Amino acid sequence: MRPYELIKAKRDGGKLDPDAIREFIAAYTRGDVPDYQMSAMCMAVFFKGLDPVELGAWTRAMLESGEVLDLSETPGLKVDKHSTGGVGDKVSLSLAPLAAACGVPVPMISGRGLGHTGGTLDKLESIPGFKVNLSVADYRRLVKQVGCCLIGQTATLAPADKKLYALRDVTATVDCLPLIASSIMSKKLAEGIDALVLDVKVGSGAFMKKLEDARALARTMIGIGTEMKRKVTALLTDMDQPLGRAVGNALEVVEAVEMLRGKAPDDYTEVTLALTAEMLVLGGKAPTVKEAREQLQRAVEDGSALRKLQEIVQAQGGDPRAIEDYSLLPQARAKADVVAPSDGFVTGIDTEAVGLAAVALGAGRERVDSVIDPAVGFTLLRKVGEPVKKGEPIVRVHYNDEKPLKDVKERLLKAYRFGATAPAPRPLVVERLE
Repeated sequence: MRPYELIKAKRDGGKLDPDAIREFIAAYTRGDVPDYQMSAMCMAVFFKGLDPVELGAWTRAMLESGEVLDLSETPGLKVDKHSTGGVGDKVSLSLAPLAAACGVPVPMISGRGLGHTGGTLDKLESIPGFKVNLSVADYRRLVKQVGCCLIGQTATLAPADKKLYALRDVTATVDCLPLIASSIMSKKLAEGIDALVLDVKVGSGAFMKKLEDARALARTMIGIGTEMKRKVTALLTDMDQPLGRAVGNALEVVEAVEMLRGKAPDDYTEVTLALTAEMLVLGGKAPTVKEAREQLQRAVEDGSALRKLQEIVQAQGGDPRAIEDYSLLPQARAKADVVAPSDGFVTGIDTEAVGLAAVALGAGRERVDSVIDPAVGFTLLRKVGEPVKKGEPIVRVHYNDEKPLKDVKERLLKAYRFGATAPAPRPLVVERLE
């Protein structure tokens, strides 16, 4: 079928032939299908969706548009984790060395922050010298030798997705469930993994604000994994307030290291352990989640997880001393506090607003080519359910540039809600799907 006929068929609610889908995406990757026709197809998919067979063909076509890595030289089941994004979500920084320390090879290809959410690559690059742009050969070597490698998407992995994501970003088709799911899964399956744990965030700081939407996305990605003969488990986790207390790249690195020392905030620690335990089960290193968590606790207590992080940092060109001496990480020149307007309890935090305040401060990016400041960010001194007194600091702002400070402090104060009584605590792991 010609591109016009395919677009028309999907626009009218028809089912597309898998071979036609594959040729359409291959032609788009080659440049034979122009952006305006792919834009029309994405909008048709936005309104009409893709059934499981179509979605499997679409994902496989994006996956096979480039190199699919072969990590068979590395023994064992290779397992990765993917998060749909949130504020203060530095889980990958502690999860990867934890899983690797317990014997699970972790090939991890991550992204940068965009919009209100942070990016794993930006956090890693705040460690002096850390390189995320490694060759495929180095990636394979480090997964085998170190048990883990954390890099950015290469030009040869799922190039159709890279091209298509940029187009979706400017055609109002980013928030389309089948296109989100196929984008994530095509990149992850190209890494050479055997299994995947999904962290699907839900709440005010997530892309999926409603539980039913998060559940639908998780089930869609699990379905793609099944179609591709990969084991996939998903945890729906709470993002109705920032995870942990640090928001900002170098600040989040510190909190991630502290987690490997057993000294991080409870919410961040719990979500990290829950996700990593699922990786150990999928990787065949523990028969149950309970036994996996016991292994992880031992890796923290005996220091092997922290040593694994230092090994990863050194292997990727970073300064491992920064894991022991935080003064070697980027430091903001000044701090300012946001204070509580009244006595009471923190009853809620608009997490997306906190993320956007971080962008305004320079910790995040509005555009892909924006330059970020790795030193700046926030320490959340009070979180939901905690008591406050009038005039007491609730957020500490770490800043370099005074110009946005007034606006940032106003944004943060507006993001907080206060009341006379503490709200009931929300579960951190809302649901598990497999």
